[in-house]
Amino acid sequence: MSETFTLATRSSDLALRQAERVRSALSTRRLDVELLHVQTQGDQVRDELISELGMTGAFVRAVDERVMDGEADAAVHSMKDMPTEQPPELSVAGVPERAPAGDVLVTPEENGNGLDDLLVGATVGTGSLRRQAQLLATRPDLEVAPLRGNVDTRVQKLLAPTLQAEHERRTEAEDDDSDEEFDRTPDEWFDDLTELERGALERTPDTEYDAIVLAEAGLRRLDLYDHPAVGTQRLPRSEFVPAPGQGALAVTTATPETRETVRSAFDHAPTRVTTTVERTLLAELGGGCVAPIGVHALLQGEHVSVRVRVLSTDGDEEIAESRDLSAERHAEAAREFAADLRERGAAELIAAAREETGGDRP
Repeated sequence: MSETFTLATRSSDLALRQAERVRSALSTRRLDVELLHVQTQGDQVRDELISELGMTGAFVRAVDERVMDGEADAAVHSMKDMPTEQPPELSVAGVPERAPAGDVLVTPEENGNGLDDLLVGATVGTGSLRRQAQLLATRPDLEVAPLRGNVDTRVQKLLAPTLQAEHERRTEAEDDDSDEEFDRTPDEWFDDLTELERGALERTPDTEYDAIVLAEAGLRRLDLYDHPAVGTQRLPRSEFVPAPGQGALAVTTATPETRETVRSAFDHAPTRVTTTVERTLLAELGGGCVAPIGVHALLQGEHVSVRVRVLSTDGDEEIAESRDLSAERHAEAAREFAADLRERGAAELIAAAREETGGDRP
């Protein structure tokens, strides 16, 4: 390993903040850590949903290639983006302590409506088949619309129509000497906006969303969870079961030396156990990113409490179960759990979703 330890990462704001967390942990080992920014295929194809990209790992492979070719010592990933099958020379060397794993409903006002308060036919944005199916299973009257982009981009698309309408009202009132009065000029109003809101004014989204669904972990890492321009409501994990690995990070390496360096710096045993259970279930079920599968595990003493929900893409059918697994044999127990779910009909739901979405294409 060289004197400088190089971490490969995507270049989005969220990815860089996650990489900075890993860099900070490694720096305590008296390492000079630098970040290598990598553009991935998932970043390049911005107008397609992940399920329509036709492959798991759209945000991962290009970053890991930098490790395998020796350009970087390790790579930082959002674990939920990682394919369950990896090149044999790579290993997940470090799993930091997990952030909150659940999903959040985001609305364009600080004290916005919750899911039950949305009007019939309200439009909710998401780029996830899992979230789409879970939303429709709970509220079949909703219109679930595609939503792509980085986390801050998605929030700006949500805010854009409201802010643009307000700006137009203020500008017209000043230009036309209308009876409508405001306490600030359009310029003064604009100056008081946050950077997020100013970015929203420049967006031209094709869809006007009443709400969107995002991961709580991403919102918190970007300091958007308590942002004054948005309202947030945690969605119950019993119904909105997170994606396997959601909220967790994974650091991959290719050599024994770098593996030990990363592992000793921050590997969090409880998070490794729970995410191993989740990813084992996903691998055994075979859904990848083309089927609506939610899996969430929580370590509780000698047991791992697991909730699994496999749905049809329209939310009309599902196989769901909660089970306590042995922590001592958690990976084997997860495989047995997956086998039971397949026999109960999960395999048919996943096959139907795979056919509907076109499946994983190389």
